[in-house]
Amino acid sequence: MNSADSKLKSPPWQHNADGNIRRVGVELEMSGLTLDEIAALVAAFFQLEAVPDGRYERVLQGDAAGDWVVELDYERLKRMGRKQRADETVADDIGRTVEDVLAWAAEALVPVEIISPPLPLDRLPEVEALIVQLREAGAKGSSHSPINVFSLQLNPELPAHDASLITACLRSFACLHDWLYQRADIDLSRRMTSYVDPYPHDYVMTLLDADYAPDLATLIDDYLRHNPTRNRELDMLPLFAHLDAQRVGAVVDDERIKARPTFHYRLPDCDIDNPDWGLHVAWNDWVEVEHLAADTKRLQACCQAYLEELDKPLQRLFGSWDKTVADKWLRRS
Repeated sequence: MNSADSKLKSPPWQHNADGNIRRVGVELEMSGLTLDEIAALVAAFFQLEAVPDGRYERVLQGDAAGDWVVELDYERLKRMGRKQRADETVADDIGRTVEDVLAWAAEALVPVEIISPPLPLDRLPEVEALIVQLREAGAKGSSHSPINVFSLQLNPELPAHDASLITACLRSFACLHDWLYQRADIDLSRRMTSYVDPYPHDYVMTLLDADYAPDLATLIDDYLRHNPTRNRELDMLPLFAHLDAQRVGAVVDDERIKARPTFHYRLPDCDIDNPDWGLHVAWNDWVEVEHLAADTKRLQACCQAYLEELDKPLQRLFGSWDKTVADKWLRRS
C-alpha cells in the first residue's frame, strides 16, 4: 500500500445497490491557476483529451469512469460562454461587453471547479495524488484569501436505496455534526454565506427520535418539509430526486439539482495550498459517518446521548459535544 492509499480509510460498505464496487464523485474548487492551466494539468495527469464546451468549460474525455469537467463556477457566465459570437449586432456587442466585465471580475472572485466522474473507491488515491500536483503548480484554496469561498464536495454512491439505511446515515450525520464542523474548520467567508447550512433543530429532533422508522416516501416528505433547499451541509435532494423525482419536484424547483444515487456532502473547505490537506481529510471524516450508521447499537446509543445533550440548553451552550463525539462515539480502530 502506498502513502496515498494508507491515508484513505475504508467505508463499511464496499459495494453499491447493484453489487458493483461503490463509486465516489469529487468536486474541487480553487484559484491560482487559469481554467486552461487546470484543464491541461488534469488532462495530462489522467491522459485525457480536453474539449472546449463554451468559453468557460472544458470537458476531459477518455477516462473509463466518464468525463471530467473543468469549469468556471459561475452559471450566468457559463451560459454566456456557450453562445456564438459570430455576426454580432450592436445588441450583441453590449452583451459581449457585459460578458467581458463579468469574466474579468470572475478571475478574482469565482473559483475554477474540477468535477470528476463517479470514480470507483480504489481510484480515490489518484485524486489525492492529483491534489498534490495542483498544489505544486500553484493552486490556492479557501485559506489563501478572505474572499475565497471554496469547497471540496463528495458524492458517495449509496450501498442500498432502502429507507432504513438512508435514515441511519442521516441520524449518524446529525449526531456527528458538531465534530464534523469543528474538523472541517470552515473558513469565515463560507460561514458568512448561506452556501451550506445545518439541518434545522426540529428536523434533527425528528431524526433522533428512537421511534423514527419512516418508509421512503415519509422520509423524503419529512426532509423536504424541513429542507426545501440545496444549501445543506449534507444535501439529500440529488438522491431523493433520483428515487422520486416527482415528489421532490413538487416542492423544490431548482434546475441545479442533478438526480443521482449519491449523498452530496458539501461541508468541507478546499484548502488545497495547505501541504497537510488532502482528500483524505474530508473523506475519512465521512467514513466515520458511515461506520456509525452501520453499527445499529452504537448509533442508537449515540442518538440517545445527543438527545439528552440537546434537552439541556445551558449544557449545550457551554458544553462541547464535538469533544464528546471524539472521545466516545468514534471507532477505536
